[in-house]
Amino acid sequence: MSKELISLAIEELAPLIEKQEVSPVELTDAVLDQVDALNEQNNAYISITHESAKKAAKQAEREIAEGNYRGKLHGIPMGIKDNIYFKDEVTTMASKIHRDFVSDYDATVIEKLRDSGVVFTGKLNMHEYAWGITNNNPHFGPARNPWDLEKIPGGSSGGSGVAIAANMSIGTLGTDTAGSIRIPSSACGIVGLKPTHGLVSKYGCWPLAWSLDHIGPMTKTVTDAAAMLEALAGFDRKDPTSANVPSVKYTEKLTGDVKDLVIGVNEDYFFKNVDSEVDKLVRAGIQALVDQGAKVEVVPIPSLQYAEYAELITSLSEASAIHHKNLQKRPHDFGDDIRYLFELGEIPSAVDYLQAQQIRRKIKLEFQKAFEKVDVLITPTLPLIVPNIGEDLANINGKEVDLIENIIRFTGPGNLTGLPALTIPCGLVNGMPAGMQIMGPAFREDLVLNVAYAFEKTNPLKGARPQSIAATSVK
Repeated sequence: MSKELISLAIEELAPLIEKQEVSPVELTDAVLDQVDALNEQNNAYISITHESAKKAAKQAEREIAEGNYRGKLHGIPMGIKDNIYFKDEVTTMASKIHRDFVSDYDATVIEKLRDSGVVFTGKLNMHEYAWGITNNNPHFGPARNPWDLEKIPGGSSGGSGVAIAANMSIGTLGTDTAGSIRIPSSACGIVGLKPTHGLVSKYGCWPLAWSLDHIGPMTKTVTDAAAMLEALAGFDRKDPTSANVPSVKYTEKLTGDVKDLVIGVNEDYFFKNVDSEVDKLVRAGIQALVDQGAKVEVVPIPSLQYAEYAELITSLSEASAIHHKNLQKRPHDFGDDIRYLFELGEIPSAVDYLQAQQIRRKIKLEFQKAFEKVDVLITPTLPLIVPNIGEDLANINGKEVDLIENIIRFTGPGNLTGLPALTIPCGLVNGMPAGMQIMGPAFREDLVLNVAYAFEKTNPLKGARPQSIAATSVK
């Protein structure tokens, strides 16, 4: 029974917990058993908090028995990415420098999840300081993709992607500066949502690049992502970038009706230099929505040709400013890969940075213009299938290409614009998941989620499961 429980989504578990047919204690024990069974092989968790998780699960069980059910997340076990602060607990940022860092407060998103009754099971592995896309971590080891343990899970929220795909967490959070929610979600075959910039507070999360950072849900289903976003969204005075917008019951907007929806397709950027099998799956996904009544319109976004430059200059400059002091005083305590990036970030001038912001503004205006004609934009999430751990190159249609440069090509524009972007599995290529990205206008997460929900109903993975858990049973 425990194996069956951990494979369920929040949307399936919540009614059972509310009716007291499933106990949060039983569920938490099952998740912790799965973590204990698999973490040595896939390294999803940096730390596992057995004792506090079991205590919180017992409290949730008592509250529900007394008639104090808090909602869909009550009693749901979750591991959390290790750059999000917990009061009086170590948050390492998956680094040597902050290996023993303890915050004296909870991040706002942790406060919100606590208030919702979430049971926290530990801290999840990530690329050091969230500055990378492989999760090949020199201090805590690489997280491994449960679909193929030799392959990267994507990053920087790699442990988060692995934990959901391997049933080691029922839901979780990722952070996203150039794709770090969507890249591992696509690579691990799960749903990942980067909300509109400002919708979810970043207070209490170690920054990578202030103006590009986001926090959002990573889940098994679209409904789960909607439920988590309901709990996470909201204005926060402690976050200067927080937006004061009306609250939305996202789960109530999931009708699956896409009749007369207009899907935008940008061929010049988002379908250029893409793995042919990924291209086929994404176009088949678009057709699946057309079969449900949607329409397609090709839209130009000319300034996207400069998006990679603007993303790179912005992220390098802001990240290096954050780490400047430690880069001067203790450079060799950084992993080699991110130390190199921080050193590069010292090079761009103020002129370079401000020119990047001008490009960024132009791209935002062109997206706004595109959304006057279309409801959503659909793209591949990644132009490639992730390579093996330790490889710096990827293969696109027989040609070797730089991994980092190419893996963020289609996710980076979502951070530059701050627009909502969700990835959902759209099939398998050689046994590995591929993702379809759905982007929408600012604060239209309801629309993006509903389109994803309509596509999810077509069962794009056809019941396929990661190899590393298909043969694993929890006793």
